Amino acid sequence: MSSMKPVAVKTVEDIKAAIRDMNIGTISLQFTDILGMVKHVEIPADQIDKALAGELMFDGSSIEGFVRIEESDMYLRPDPDTFVILPWKTFEGRRTARLICDIYNPDGTPFEGDPRYVLKRVTAEAAEMGYIMNVGPEPEFFLFKRMEAEQGHPVSTDRAGYFDLAPVDMSEEVRAQIVLTLQEMGFEVEAAHHEVAPSQHEIDFKYADAVTTADNIVTFRFVVRTIALKHGLHATFMPKPLYGVNGSGMHLHLSLFRGGENAFYDPETPDQLSEVAKQFIAGIMEHAPAITAVTNPLVNSYKRLVPGHEAPIYVTWAHRNRSPMIRIPAKRKLSTRIELRSPDPSANPYLALAVTLKAGLDGIKRGLMPPEPVEGNIYRMSAAERKERGIASLPGSLAEAIQALEQDPVILEALGRHVASHYLEAKKIEWEVYQTQVTPWELQEYLMKY
Repeated sequence: MSSMKPVAVKTVEDIKAAIRDMNIGTISLQFTDILGMVKHVEIPADQIDKALAGELMFDGSSIEGFVRIEESDMYLRPDPDTFVILPWKTFEGRRTARLICDIYNPDGTPFEGDPRYVLKRVTAEAAEMGYIMNVGPEPEFFLFKRMEAEQGHPVSTDRAGYFDLAPVDMSEEVRAQIVLTLQEMGFEVEAAHHEVAPSQHEIDFKYADAVTTADNIVTFRFVVRTIALKHGLHATFMPKPLYGVNGSGMHLHLSLFRGGENAFYDPETPDQLSEVAKQFIAGIMEHAPAITAVTNPLVNSYKRLVPGHEAPIYVTWAHRNRSPMIRIPAKRKLSTRIELRSPDPSANPYLALAVTLKAGLDGIKRGLMPPEPVEGNIYRMSAAERKERGIASLPGSLAEAIQALEQDPVILEALGRHVASHYLEAKKIEWEVYQTQVTPWELQEYLMKY
């Protein structure tokens, strides 16, 4: 894979110049379904004018959560800001570039089932209130031996732990190549390291506005899995692939900016958090059960949200304590932010950021205020102590989260009627299929005993 600098592209003319100057032969037009799976259409580079004019059509009835067969015509409109060259992909000396697309109806209106549009609609609501949300994600993932993973057996590549270095961390070279590839694609990578569990890794990249961050998360997952494959490994963003160790989270560092100033910062308060920051926190806490159905979307997600493995299970906030759902990092002024610690990397980032932002904005609109921060170790409190302090728990299963989502009109509004109905339908089917399974644990525990 040849090294190259990111191509600076800001206009349609820049794209055309890059195609000519960088010897680009094909372009991958990408979008996601409601579950966050990347879909794409590959076109010859000489079709770029037609693509940028929004004239390329596809069958939306074949995409999860889009439309019925009798209303299947959909149009792709590439976002020029998302143009990037895929460093690993060349054929006979010609490169492949990528553009992320918005989905439109034949009548020229945005398709309400497009997850990217869902997020854009909520960020527009924030903009009307004078705010831009910046997000810095911390996605974690596991690297397993590919042949065994294809058979459903996650086999670790190392026995390393938090911040360990080679030769203990056998995947260090893979992680380094992932970082270099991301940098070639224009990412500003801030940190990369081995995580707590065997074969678990984290790569953090610089914050950006919500839509750009969601685009980056989708791209990041795509890059990680591609580079892993080249090394005979499988990268998984499944939240809890191994029993008895930490699962993978995707902590989100969130801040609101207004007119270039951090709206979460107030030097006059004891903790230097503004009223807006606390209202935003209160909104997230108010809607936490429903949000969780989107930020933690799998049956498996709830096997991560258990005591003992650093994942939050209680709807609380704190400054120093790392057991609550929301933590306030120490930095202030322009770096003032909150850290939402419950989401996992299997979530559709567009929908996850949309519902999180919507909840925070609802807290601001209603002037909600959070309870006092909980600085003690919540896991050591008795049920009676938690009840006395009004500490609620996150949903314990996908079924509980689905029920909470169905009963929360604010979060349903964030998703929109189309996405909400299709998402709930898909998740109910997932839960029903799971419930009917007979697991190896059940056979081992009960077959000879009863």
